[in-house]
Amino acid sequence: MVPSGHLATALPHAAANSTEIDTVTLGDLTPDNGWRRPVLLDRDVIVLTTSGHGLAEVDFRALPCRPGTLLRIRPGQVLRCALPQLDATVVRWRPEALDGFDVDADDVPHWVQLAGEDEDAIINEVSQLTVDASRHRDTRAARSLLRHQLSVLLLRLSMLPSGSGQLSRPEDETFRRLCREVERGYQDTRRVEDYAERLGCSVRTLTRACLAITGRSAKQVVDERVALQASRLLAATDEPIARIGRQLGFTEPTNFGRFFTREVGMSPGAFRAARERPASAAVVRPRPPVDARIDVHRA
Repeated sequence: MVPSGHLATALPHAAANSTEIDTVTLGDLTPDNGWRRPVLLDRDVIVLTTSGHGLAEVDFRALPCRPGTLLRIRPGQVLRCALPQLDATVVRWRPEALDGFDVDADDVPHWVQLAGEDEDAIINEVSQLTVDASRHRDTRAARSLLRHQLSVLLLRLSMLPSGSGQLSRPEDETFRRLCREVERGYQDTRRVEDYAERLGCSVRTLTRACLAITGRSAKQVVDERVALQASRLLAATDEPIARIGRQLGFTEPTNFGRFFTREVGMSPGAFRAARERPASAAVVRPRPPVDARIDVHRA
């Protein structure tokens, strides 16, 4: 067992030992030590900062990091460390790793600064998982061990006090349902009427819920999700701009260009050209509906 409050160093070769769950260092996530461009993540990850101070940009939102800061990032999101003085242990897993476990990774806060007994317990969980992922081969027993350790880690994180002080509102569930449906369908349609039909409610109901939660209309929430995906692909890939537009349902590049410029404030080409310059502020509207739950930063 790793002593409480001390984090074992993640080993770069740990990925070879497990296809479902592994631990790596922050630098292993990018081929470029300078983080000149964001990285499009293909797995669920938890990032636990072990040393240094700096900023981590998740979907173009700058989050302060120092020892004990924990980030929860989903597949498809983009990550860039604007100040690469950070060191961190990264726990990665595939969806099947949690099959059969009564744990919801969406209950984990997206950003939290750990402290006190919670910090000791979570550092210990991450450290032991790191050690076991590097020591044990990919056997049935090892996979079971890592699955249980990951489940315990996520449960501990989900039980952290939120500090939000907000009571659940009737609009919360409607907004969550819309976000889930948008996540499934944003590449096919941006019409709020289509989502209202799928959810069995009116456009007015969806708009009222979105205004209550985000201060924006349902149409703006849908468009923000499309703009976010476009921003991710422009910043983190070399896909041609026209192809990105087609993937998002725009048959004409000019229509995609007008849409993106309206939503983000610059053309797709200008946004891509600026991707290697550190961003001083968010370039996409700050409430992308990628989350099927209300985004609460826990401190």
